[in-house]
Amino acid sequence: MGFFDDLAGKVAGAIKGPEGQGGLVEGVLGLLTNKETGGLDGLMQSFNQQDLGDIISSWVGTGNNAAITPDQVQEVLGSDVIRQLAEKSGVSVEAAKAELSELLPGLIDKVTPEGKIPEGGLLGKGIELLGSLFSQK
Repeated sequence: MGFFDDLAGKVAGAIKGPEGQGGLVEGVLGLLTNKETGGLDGLMQSFNQQDLGDIISSWVGTGNNAAITPDQVQEVLGSDVIRQLAEKSGVSVEAAKAELSELLPGLIDKVTPEGKIPEGGLLGKGIELLGSLFSQK
């Protein structure tokens, strides 16, 4: 479990911040493993459809993470998803968008070690483990 332990530590370190981020992290981890929406691949497709593929590619890659604005987060995730994440986290929609714009680059970067999406279901297993860690808090 060394890989997952290391990943959990990195993600936990990346998400320390304002109240509500724990719920947002759980929500994002859920999005990354949601088979109905395609998980991380589906999220990448959503970024590409909004002409923001270069942003998420920078998070997956090994270079610097490009910034994303709260409005761009809403464009990619959609108003319904943002509202659901905000409700789950107990924050306003505007606060959720702002926090997600800070959270997403680091979180995606941490779940894609070595600049690529882990193959063979490792990403899903790692994210499920992380989700269970956050739901225990």
